[in-house]
Amino acid sequence: MPKTYDEQKQQFEKAVEKTISRFPERKNKFVTVSDTEVKRLYTNKDTEDIDYKETIGFPGIYPYTRGVQPTMYRGRFWTMRQYAGFGNAQESNERYKFLLQKGQTGLSIAFDLPTQMGYDSDDPISEGEVGKVGVAIDSLADMEVLFDGIPMDKVSTSMTINAPAAVLLAMYIAVAEKQGVSREKLRGTIQNDVLKEYIARGTYIFPPQPSMRLITDIFAYCSKEVPQWNTISISGYHIREAGSTAAQEIAFTLADGVAYVKAAIESGMNVDDFAPRLSFFFNAHNDLLEEVAKFRAARFLWAKIMKEQFGSTNPKSMMMRFHTQTAGCTLTAQQPDNNVVRVTIQTLAAVLGGTQSLHTNSRDEALALPTEDSVQIALRTQQIVAHESGVTSTIDPLAGSYYVESLTKGLMNEAGEMIEKIEKMGGMVRAIEKGYPQQQIQNSAFDYQRSIETKDRIVVGVNEFKVEEKTKPELLRVDPIIGENQKTGLAKLRNNRNNALVQTKLEAIRKAAQGDDHLMPLIVEAVKEYATLGEICGVLREEFGEYQESVIL
Repeated sequence: MPKTYDEQKQQFEKAVEKTISRFPERKNKFVTVSDTEVKRLYTNKDTEDIDYKETIGFPGIYPYTRGVQPTMYRGRFWTMRQYAGFGNAQESNERYKFLLQKGQTGLSIAFDLPTQMGYDSDDPISEGEVGKVGVAIDSLADMEVLFDGIPMDKVSTSMTINAPAAVLLAMYIAVAEKQGVSREKLRGTIQNDVLKEYIARGTYIFPPQPSMRLITDIFAYCSKEVPQWNTISISGYHIREAGSTAAQEIAFTLADGVAYVKAAIESGMNVDDFAPRLSFFFNAHNDLLEEVAKFRAARFLWAKIMKEQFGSTNPKSMMMRFHTQTAGCTLTAQQPDNNVVRVTIQTLAAVLGGTQSLHTNSRDEALALPTEDSVQIALRTQQIVAHESGVTSTIDPLAGSYYVESLTKGLMNEAGEMIEKIEKMGGMVRAIEKGYPQQQIQNSAFDYQRSIETKDRIVVGVNEFKVEEKTKPELLRVDPIIGENQKTGLAKLRNNRNNALVQTKLEAIRKAAQGDDHLMPLIVEAVKEYATLGEICGVLREEFGEYQESVIL
């Protein structure tokens, strides 16, 4: 019997040769979703250069590779959210109550495109888009309906809103006050991440500098007024949806985070005053083990950046807390029931990777907004993983795997090099202006799509295992009358409010925008008088201008 490692390896390689002569390995390349080569076998030799204390450690303490809490899911599960919102505020309110009744533990609001772009529903540019991909919110009146009967001191709310985030947060605060809930009790997150909009998504309004001003203004306001609120969700999700690799998702997301921290410090804030309320948002893609490694690598890198680059001394500033959403880009219109399996794999990746919050996509989202039945299956997926799979019984259960630890170290190195390159360019804003992240994502997206078209990568039901589908699933349809009803509601609102007072509040915002006064308190006062989203964003557009995208080919 062989005794040494080399003797065992030699014996193994002979066994491989014998097996391959009879049963050849598959012809496709063995690579991760990110096109990283996967070796036939990983052993302790692949991890012998990893310093456990320096790069892995223990959960709940620096460098947080294994998780941000000492007991993780043995204490409590992640927050289970379902991203939801469509039509008008009343319809979305009914969906939220349905989800809460089914066991959801936090709300995640989807806004329609006009709301995301800072336009009212009666603006000509909003025609045909009102209520289509999320809920239409024009004023405090809509927000009051959206949260009617939902106790805002009991529910954590995530809002996917970026360029006009200050206005929607102001409305949320105002509704809570009407419910008798103090700002100190509000828990939740606004996405508020405009840099990734320039990189990958496109729902920006203002140029980078005034956008960064609004973001850091929110940091300052919430640190004093809404202390439990996560002031930003620095998002890699949309970067991955646009076609990035796992390493690019880590690098560009963390580089965005560095830019926000720098901007806040330059505005006069102390890093440990705002950094504990920073949060992140990642994608959970199909390659289960690569995704687990991605989450672990991202935690390590952020802790290192906060400690070494910014001199943070508060452990909470170094903890990367993140929300995860399963990958919408992997959902297929063909054989939509297959998406239930994909989402289950992605759910496991998020949980095994230590997420704090999770949204699971529904099987029919490649075709339309999800039905109630589809949403319930997606929520049940999280609940089954939490209560039945056993993976929540111990912390970071894949730690020590030769493959996972090798992947984690590789992603740390690759993403770290990209972050360093961006810093040498002058930071993320300058890198965006040069088109660096956009170009890298475009190249990766092209390579990924080409691998599907050449069948180097199999997508079940799309380029292999296809069937003729005779029946179409029942889909949720948004009634076009929603847009007309929103217009009618806005006309009534403007007739009944104190327009002179609204104009005074808008002019106060304009004056502050022209100088360097804080905008957030003034926006809160304006929404309380029922100034609309479009009116407030219109004033800021006039003062700040609008961002013009550079075309990157």
